[in-house]
Amino acid sequence: MTEDKLTVGNEKADADHKSAPTTDMASGSSQSEIVTDITNNGSAQSSKEETPKSEMLDGEAPASMSELARPKSRGFMRRMIVRSPAAAIHPETVPEPPQHVTPERKERPLTNFLSGLLSFIAIFAACLAGLFLLAERQIYAPGPLENDKVVLVRGSTAEVIDRLEREGVIDKAFLLTLYWQLSGRSSQIKGGEYQFKKEASLDQVTKTLIEGKTIKHSLTIAEGKTSQEIVALLLADTNLAGEIKDIPREGTLLPETYKFDYGMSRAKLIEHMTQEQMKLVREIWAKRDPDLPIASPQDLVILASIVEKETGKADERPRVAGVFVNRLMKKMRLESDPTVVYGLVGGKGSLGRGLTKAELDQATPYNTYTLPGLPAGPITNPGRAALEAVANPSRTKELFFVADGTGGHVFAETYEQHLKNVAKWRQIEGQKADTAPIVTAPTTNNTTNTTAKNTTTTETLDASKTQTPSNAKNATPAKAPAKPPKKKAVNPETGAETAPAPD
Repeated sequence: MTEDKLTVGNEKADADHKSAPTTDMASGSSQSEIVTDITNNGSAQSSKEETPKSEMLDGEAPASMSELARPKSRGFMRRMIVRSPAAAIHPETVPEPPQHVTPERKERPLTNFLSGLLSFIAIFAACLAGLFLLAERQIYAPGPLENDKVVLVRGSTAEVIDRLEREGVIDKAFLLTLYWQLSGRSSQIKGGEYQFKKEASLDQVTKTLIEGKTIKHSLTIAEGKTSQEIVALLLADTNLAGEIKDIPREGTLLPETYKFDYGMSRAKLIEHMTQEQMKLVREIWAKRDPDLPIASPQDLVILASIVEKETGKADERPRVAGVFVNRLMKKMRLESDPTVVYGLVGGKGSLGRGLTKAELDQATPYNTYTLPGLPAGPITNPGRAALEAVANPSRTKELFFVADGTGGHVFAETYEQHLKNVAKWRQIEGQKADTAPIVTAPTTNNTTNTTAKNTTTTETLDASKTQTPSNAKNATPAKAPAKPPKKKAVNPETGAETAPAPD
């Protein structure tokens, strides 16, 4: 057992001796002394088993001190490590770490380029993101406009932005241009007249121009206007642009209130009015009374134009239309004064005075005193109410109507009743006998004018042209009030309003 311990001790001492660096002589000597002592003691006890150093064979190389002193280890004792107290306290000398030599890197141009490019892109993206955030805050920031303002913009994108800047709507023209270009909004901008709100931001200005909600101007065309009068209204409206080459045909324009943008072409508005009239006539014609004595949509417009000029009260139009339809069905002349006026002045609209007996007898393509049936064409541009009244007139037996002095009319089925209504109208209006309304008996188209008309004499009419009624029943009242009315009288035969004779 002692020999095994010695052997293990020798092996450990030898190992420590070999592993210790040569520069650490003091430590090595100390350990060798410990090993030598242990060896000597072991040698004394095991002299029987080992050969003394002096008895070594000649010719053999002497072993080192550690080899001579190291006994042969046996069994498990070879794994034991024997240390002195000093060795246990002081750690063994740690060898210096090996020096690591950094290998030289090979040059890779493509990798270096890509790395630099990615770095540049990252820096550029960061800068761009910062600029974008800054620009976004400016786009949504309140604008310089102190109050709501109406501005007309048109032309290219640059012209629109320049106009907005000059009008004080924006103060960052470059940023707005960049915003439109990058967002693709420059192609969506619509010209026109816009109202911009107070402190409108660039984004709000952009939305206003894209939505196209321009300020709408309006023009109202009243019912009963001739085409010439409507053209004059269009030319007088400064919100419209362009010239009108030709006056549209009578009855082709629909009286209505029209909305339009500033600078709209007058010719384009007339085209729109014509299309609306055609659409309305087709719609009403499809819903007409099938028993009407009119053959075409054009005849519908002609008769509606007469109704339009005879009364301005909406509730009377179907009744007035019924009178004219009844007269047409009985082959009676319409004898409407407005047709006589249109034949004399055309599209000017008004004669400016009352009709004379000679004018009533003057033959024109529109004078329904001399022509059977309908005139050659419309005498005005009728509205929806007049067209609907003619398409579906009141079903009555009335053949006459006269003004009642309050803006309306009194209707009658017989001529005798009509004469009484005329007398009442004279009393109400205070008309003089020499300017009394012309009262005529009902006639048919095949009756001569010498028996058709019974008139009162006036100071301005030639006595030779005044017709005497055939019996006392058809005579007009002998006396009339002194003051002629400014309103029209009504022809009792036709039911149409007739102008009083001049003083």
